[in-house]
Amino acid sequence: MSLENNILVKLNNVGFQQNTKWLVKGVSLQVEKGKIVTLIGPNGSGKSTTAKIALGLFKNIEGEVEKYTNKIGYVPQKISIDWTLPLRVKDFMLLTENLRDDTVDEALSMTGVSHLKDKNLGNLSGGEFQRVLLARAISKKPELLVLDEPVQGVDFTGEIALYELIKKISEKLNCGILLISHDLHTVMSATDHVVCLNGHVCCSGTPIAVAKNNEYKALFGEHAAQTLSIYEHKHDHVHSSDGEIKKN
Repeated sequence: MSLENNILVKLNNVGFQQNTKWLVKGVSLQVEKGKIVTLIGPNGSGKSTTAKIALGLFKNIEGEVEKYTNKIGYVPQKISIDWTLPLRVKDFMLLTENLRDDTVDEALSMTGVSHLKDKNLGNLSGGEFQRVLLARAISKKPELLVLDEPVQGVDFTGEIALYELIKKISEKLNCGILLISHDLHTVMSATDHVVCLNGHVCCSGTPIAVAKNNEYKALFGEHAAQTLSIYEHKHDHVHSSDGEIKKN
């Protein structure tokens, strides 16, 4: 890991092309230990593609990805499960990882779903399932956590609770988080840095700076900008003109 500034992953002018069409192009960002970076943008703007570039899932990319950790947790936007299978939560936690029982218990406890350990996965609510997915992602104590729409299928009250949980996970594990969200205002109270995408970086910076940006307003409307502006966030870093995060 970069000792100077705790950078976990850095994207330098990256892009990805599929069938001669650029899904995303010219994206630069970095995620530091203990910080939350949120990607926002309309559907088809390249948010999930950018996250997958950061994870190293695409090989033929433009630009460069610098990774300083291999300890990565990931909650994908979509996960294919045969809901007819009698799969318990504890079985699901062990599908792809050989985890000790106390490790499973600790992860489920951290996300508030210990009581669901023996429950059938198909009987969970949307919010419960998202918490189990989070538990699975943090079970091996990652340094970098990539969360692609981690509150989908959850009602508004549940969304707020999940975002608060994500903030607590960041603090407890001191991990960096790359978060993709369609929810433009609730998530911002916990975010250190926002990158607004629409095939490229429209704007980036603190939540307040992004809310005031004309390109953000053009994408999401004046009302969204006003809603976002009510949040204030204390920073121990500053952002240079190109969106780089620098320690004070």
